[in-house]
Amino acid sequence: MPIFMDRHDVSDSVTAEHVAQLHKEDLKIQDAFGCRGLTYWFDDKRKTAFCLVEAPNEQAIRDMHDQAHGQIPHSIIEVDAVVVESFLGRIEDPKKNQDSTLNIIDDPAFRTIMVIAKESARSESSNVHQSTDLLTAYFEAIHYVLKTNDGRVVRETKDLFIVSFESVSKAVKASLEIKSKSHELRFDTIPLKIGLSAGVPVTEKKSIFEDTINLAERICAIIPGEIIVSAEVADLSGSDNLNTFIKAENIVILKPDEEHFITQLMDFIDSTWGDSNLKVDDFSKPAGLSKSQLYRKLKTLTGKSPNTFLKDYRLKKALALLNKNTGNVSEIAFETGFTSPSYFSKCFQKKYGHSPSEYLPANA
Repeated sequence: MPIFMDRHDVSDSVTAEHVAQLHKEDLKIQDAFGCRGLTYWFDDKRKTAFCLVEAPNEQAIRDMHDQAHGQIPHSIIEVDAVVVESFLGRIEDPKKNQDSTLNIIDDPAFRTIMVIAKESARSESSNVHQSTDLLTAYFEAIHYVLKTNDGRVVRETKDLFIVSFESVSKAVKASLEIKSKSHELRFDTIPLKIGLSAGVPVTEKKSIFEDTINLAERICAIIPGEIIVSAEVADLSGSDNLNTFIKAENIVILKPDEEHFITQLMDFIDSTWGDSNLKVDDFSKPAGLSKSQLYRKLKTLTGKSPNTFLKDYRLKKALALLNKNTGNVSEIAFETGFTSPSYFSKCFQKKYGHSPSEYLPANA
C-alpha cells in the first residue's frame, strides 16, 4: 500500500499537545478507512504539521481526517519511506514517545538541504578521469565532514550530493569544512560548489522537499561563488550566532527578491530550453521585467548576459546527454535547441575544451 505525507497549516493557538490529540483521534478510526498512521511532525514556530500515513489513496486520508477531527490537509503527496527517512531521520514515532498516553512529538520537519555539485572543468573530458585514489580521498573527505556534522546523505552520484540537516548551523559549518578540506587535500581537478537552502517537505509540488532542492540546485549551478546560501539559511544562521561563518569570503548570500527571480526564470527555462525558437526576449515576461531590467539582473547575479546564460544552460544539458550516450552529436545538438550541429560543436569546444564526440562513451 502506498505511503503519503500530508501538510496541515494550523492556527497560532495550536500547540504540540493539540496536534498529538488530533493524531490520537485519527488512530482511533483509521481502520475504517484502510489507513495506518505511521508518525507525524509538528513545527510550532512555523505552525505546520505533517502526517505520514499508509493509505489506499489520498481521498482516504482526507476522509479519515475529516471524520476524526475535521482538520483536512492542505496538501498531500505520495512518498517513498526510504527517502522520507533519509530526509527526516525516521518513519515512525520516536522511541521516547511510543509508550506515552498522549504521544506529543514536538519535532519540526523543517530541514536545511545541501547540494554539493562537481563542476565540469574546461580541461576535463570523459577520456580524462581523475585517479581512483584522488576520487576515493575526495568522497571519503566529504562523507567524514557530513557525518561529523549530522548530515544525512539523501542522494549521491559521482557528480552530486544531496544532504539533509536538522541544524542550519551544522549545515553551514559542514559547507565551510568541505571547502577547507578540498583546498587542503588539493582537489584542484575536482572543482565543486555548494548550495544551501531550507524548507519543509510538502508544498504544492509533487515530490518531497522539491522546492527546497530545486532552489539549492539552481543557486549552486548558476550563481558564481564557492558556497551559495539562500536568504532563509543566512537569516537562521545569524540567529544561531554564525555571523562569523556567513561573512566568510567564499560564501555568497542571496536576497529574497533574487531567489524569486531565479525561481521564476528557471521554471520558465526548464520547460522551454529545448525549443530552438526560444529567444532571450521571451525571458522578460515570466520574470516580470523589461529587457533592460532582465539583462542587468541576470548579469549581476550570474555574470552572464541572457544569450550566454541560455547557451551555457543548453551546453550543460548537452554534456549530460553525451555522457549518457543518448544519441549522436547532431541529434543532441538539435535536442538541446541548437539549430546547427557545427555551431553546437564550436560552442561546446570553446566551453569544455574538447569536441562533443570526445565525450561520447562509445569513443572512450
